[in-house]
Amino acid sequence: MTDLILVLDAGTTSTRAMLFSPDGALKGVAQQELTQYYPQPGWVEHDAAEIWDKTLACARQVVEAAGGAAHVAAIGITNQRETVVAWDKTTGQPLHNALVWQDRRTADFCANLRDAGQEPVVQAATGLLLDPYFSGTKMRWVVQHVPAVAEAAAAGRLALGTVESWLTWKLSGGAHVTDASNASRTLLLPLAGSTWDAGLCDLFGVPQAALPEVVDNAGRFAATTRDLFGAAIPIAGLVGDQQSATIGQGCLNPGETKATYGTGAFVLANMGQEVPRSGHRLLGTVLCQLGGTRTYALEGSVFVAGSLVQWLRDSLGIIASAPETEALARSVPDSGGVTIVPALSGLGAPHWRPDARAAITGMSFSTTRAHVARAALEAMAMQTADLAAAFAADGAGWTALRIDGGMSANDWMAQDLADVLRVPVERPEFVETTALGAAMLAAVGVGLHGSLGDAAAAMRGAIQRFMPGNEPGAERRAAWDRALLAT
Repeated sequence: MTDLILVLDAGTTSTRAMLFSPDGALKGVAQQELTQYYPQPGWVEHDAAEIWDKTLACARQVVEAAGGAAHVAAIGITNQRETVVAWDKTTGQPLHNALVWQDRRTADFCANLRDAGQEPVVQAATGLLLDPYFSGTKMRWVVQHVPAVAEAAAAGRLALGTVESWLTWKLSGGAHVTDASNASRTLLLPLAGSTWDAGLCDLFGVPQAALPEVVDNAGRFAATTRDLFGAAIPIAGLVGDQQSATIGQGCLNPGETKATYGTGAFVLANMGQEVPRSGHRLLGTVLCQLGGTRTYALEGSVFVAGSLVQWLRDSLGIIASAPETEALARSVPDSGGVTIVPALSGLGAPHWRPDARAAITGMSFSTTRAHVARAALEAMAMQTADLAAAFAADGAGWTALRIDGGMSANDWMAQDLADVLRVPVERPEFVETTALGAAMLAAVGVGLHGSLGDAAAAMRGAIQRFMPGNEPGAERRAAWDRALLAT
């Protein structure tokens, strides 16, 4: 038996299967796009059956290319967090479309809880704010609004979980588990508690009996049924995508910070084993749990990053492909006064305004698509700068920023981040660190590496650094602040 690690990376726009060796080398990949459904403005759904079918197809493709299941030592799963799946425990079939993390349909319920004074209580327990982003209110919605879900709950047949939980159930034929990092995003798990809180479940109207068991991020949680790949493969790593990227970036010591620029943008700073408390509307979250011991992180979540570029391409037709934005940004000396606030799904941290809508300001007859493309990239640095100020105010200022995700391949954007933030920006040669972090955890889970530190030392690759250069003028900051008011 060889020691390849199969990672299932179930993202927002696609799902992938990737094969890694214990030294971090990528040995194979298969990917399929996922269909997004928008039943109403602010509603975003996936077909959970499609997530499973396409993930399994990708997994089978790379396992076959590796020579079969005998060559795979473990499976690690990483997933879009906060997306909720409801399924029937007896049939294993989904009872409704999955509600995606971007979905805003529970905004009124969250506002009502805030008006009732519940947010400080919830934040003190969970580290989270009352926002539709998190899983608990989505779970409540499907129980209250989908008759099949309510019937399954009444009959004791309902299973609720996030995407890693759904995939583990399907792979194993019925293991119902979730890892501590994903569980910490539900509004139902106290940061200092080992399992679900009955009071929080009651507050959000979530049947606790439908929830999975909370487990570590590395260990032998279950194994695949033999019929899927021809032999059982241990499922040994489970982790939410942003925590996974933090681990994949080697941010294993307090103070080390990463930013992932994918569909959204997510900054996590390792805070060690003390439960983090934010006074500036950042989130406390579980980074990882090993042997029952938790490491925590402080997090700032931006809802729109790469999806802004996708919108410029698919909805407005301003660009033909995402990489085109770098050449366009370099073709003009500045944005020509154009500022974009990409609140297409509301504003996340540190503003937390689900009602906000995107704004493009400062246009004139001289505005070109190059100016708009540059303004879109500049918005990434400005959103990150807002987060940097909040982290510093919470005593977690950055001395460097490690970046990853699809957008981070853009050299112009990476340099702009360094210039705006005034700190070195580090980018690994292999920017898909979300999958790499899940591979590290799975490798630890089956003993291929003795610790996460050993895994990071063996599996991280070369690093490129962008040093602060020309500092943007104060007018850019002022234009951003004015544009925020327009949302």
